[in-house]
Amino acid sequence: MTSALLVLEDGRVFHGTPYGAAGETFGEMVFNTGMTGYQETLTDPSYHRQIVAMTAPHIGNTGVNDEDPESGRVWVAGYVVREPSRVVSNWRANRSLDDYLKEQGVVGIAMPGTRALTRHLRERGAMRAGIFTDPSEPVDELVKRVRRAPRMEGADLSSEVATTEPYIVPAIGAKRFTVAAVDLGIKGMTPQRMAERGCEVHVLPAGATFEQIMAIEPDGVFLSNGPGDPATVDVTPLRRVLEAGLPFFGICFGNQIFGRALGLSTYKLRYGHRGVNQPVQDVRTGKVEISAHNHGFAVEAPIGESFDTPYGRAEVSHVNLNDRCVEGLRLLDGRAFSVQYHPEAAAGPHDAAYLFDEFCEVMNRAQA
Repeated sequence: MTSALLVLEDGRVFHGTPYGAAGETFGEMVFNTGMTGYQETLTDPSYHRQIVAMTAPHIGNTGVNDEDPESGRVWVAGYVVREPSRVVSNWRANRSLDDYLKEQGVVGIAMPGTRALTRHLRERGAMRAGIFTDPSEPVDELVKRVRRAPRMEGADLSSEVATTEPYIVPAIGAKRFTVAAVDLGIKGMTPQRMAERGCEVHVLPAGATFEQIMAIEPDGVFLSNGPGDPATVDVTPLRRVLEAGLPFFGICFGNQIFGRALGLSTYKLRYGHRGVNQPVQDVRTGKVEISAHNHGFAVEAPIGESFDTPYGRAEVSHVNLNDRCVEGLRLLDGRAFSVQYHPEAAAGPHDAAYLFDEFCEVMNRAQA
């Protein structure tokens, strides 16, 4: 069988066999600790330009269906698994994961060293990498090519994954609220969760202006997850939303944009949080949630004390119990808040679903 190589920018090389499409690919090498949800991971726009290694040893056993994708295509730049399932066994499956990757042109590798790769990234940090399913050049040349690939720092990617035209997700049942959702790489389940609560969601392109947001006459504004460096995004529209006093909710990339709008800085994590098993504590109640994550950047903010912003006092509302990373922010007047994780739970636990209810409560108070 043809051999394949995974080459890291620091010169580490892993050997395996081709999985998915043939060819070569480059991206930031990251790992995902989820034991389930590989289909949602593959179609999450936040993984744009990243090669994702799954730490769960057996991938593909439930195949691929047409109900679980979070967007219209696979976004990962490449895919690394330890042992692909040889049999698809699920009543909803209509093709294998291997066939799906080939259809989507996603280059992957199956290799025995996923644990060693994960430990390497935890020690050295996320880095650029390349997958080569039939390498014809010496490894030294492949390393040089990997090092010429663009870094994630400074990458403005949200416009590459967001919708180019506005669209509406209608409320399920009676309409209660109108929400302007700025698509920075939104997952399909997110507006669905709001629609389930009576929200008519107007999804806008990543570059939506304040005027375009206000033209919808929204009861609340939402900023989604997405890929890239938050320092590249213009926060002026969100600052004007906050100045206008509109209810606001942001998740993941939206949390980082909210932090920058408040005057805080962002930084790149050593290897990020990606998976469905991150423990997060609500510092207001002490409650711990198991949550779904996918981010490589975070907000720098004081934990345990409130701080001044142009829009009033604010505080860190949630923290990660693994590394004390900031996982949520809120204005103390209650009209704007955000979290670093994914409450839509696709895939992932449902511990954080209450956040959509909180957003509806904020909009309800604003209408009173």
